[in-house]
Amino acid sequence: MLLSQFEFKLPEELIAQFPPEERGMSRMLVMDKLSGHCEIRSFSDLPDYLTEGDCVVINNTKVINARIFGRKNGDGAKVEILFLKKITDMKWTSFFRPGKRMRKGTRIKVQTPSGEDCWLVIAERTDDGIFIVESEDIPIGRIQELAGHVPLPPYIRRGDEVSDKGRYQTVYAKEEGAVAAPTAGLHFTDDIFAEFARKGVSVAELTLHVGPGTFLPVSCENIEDHKMHAEYFFLPSLAERNINEAKGKGRKILAVGTTTVRVLESCANEDGTVEAGSGETSIFIYPPYKPKVADMLLTNFHLPGSTLLMLVSAFSSLENVMKAYGAAVENKLKFYSYGDCMLFK
Repeated sequence: MLLSQFEFKLPEELIAQFPPEERGMSRMLVMDKLSGHCEIRSFSDLPDYLTEGDCVVINNTKVINARIFGRKNGDGAKVEILFLKKITDMKWTSFFRPGKRMRKGTRIKVQTPSGEDCWLVIAERTDDGIFIVESEDIPIGRIQELAGHVPLPPYIRRGDEVSDKGRYQTVYAKEEGAVAAPTAGLHFTDDIFAEFARKGVSVAELTLHVGPGTFLPVSCENIEDHKMHAEYFFLPSLAERNINEAKGKGRKILAVGTTTVRVLESCANEDGTVEAGSGETSIFIYPPYKPKVADMLLTNFHLPGSTLLMLVSAFSSLENVMKAYGAAVENKLKFYSYGDCMLFK
């Protein structure tokens, strides 16, 4: 398939810059994945689409304060660092902005709110624009705690605020390691989980640490040539048991977010059951691939030409998804991380 098939026009004002006033107060576009029929509901109506024995699968990754601002030694130029993945306590992979003039050996000073100076040095620059950075002083995780910012995506055109520390995190986040939120989960509240329990709907937790691939555009016209960045995942035995039990009884599996789908498909058997495991996945899902495990998907509205839009198109058809996105624009639903959501049923 061609990248141009996944492009659409989105009015700038529909890109959510802030979360809804209250968590869970979002609109939800519900689409029948076979017929393409759409209706607009509220996220709070999600339990209406589930029955006893169904299983909701969530990604419990926790976003780290991966965004750091510093100044280059020498000219004092301001730089932004996005830490991506820990190699050791003192060494991480990262992106720089601007990165064009950053070289091996460049030292960067990071100042904490208390006035303490921490020094980083570029140990290596890879061919794909990723830098390996070492700390000269204290563990990088500690620098993130002291001076780190919430890594809001670039289409949120503002600095992070105190409220983002909570709102750009799911209520069930526990496993630290993501540099972007699994945004479909941002809608969930304790009340929704209580309603699942009341209805006899089980919840299975897995982990995928959302990495830099979520920021990177597809640059090749033939999407099959695109290569995904590998991301760490863990599907525990308890999740395997809950998911396979629901599948065995013919009940529905609702995947919360594209990251959850990628773990499920990375651990899937041909019959749609899963096997517990951990490792790194670079699975790239797009039509005509049909997901084996999840019957339903809750997801936010995604960027034109993104791998996330390609994945959700595999749940139905590109034609149906584009019609649904057109309806979302027409009805002024909000897009992207802090926006509204869509349920494929």
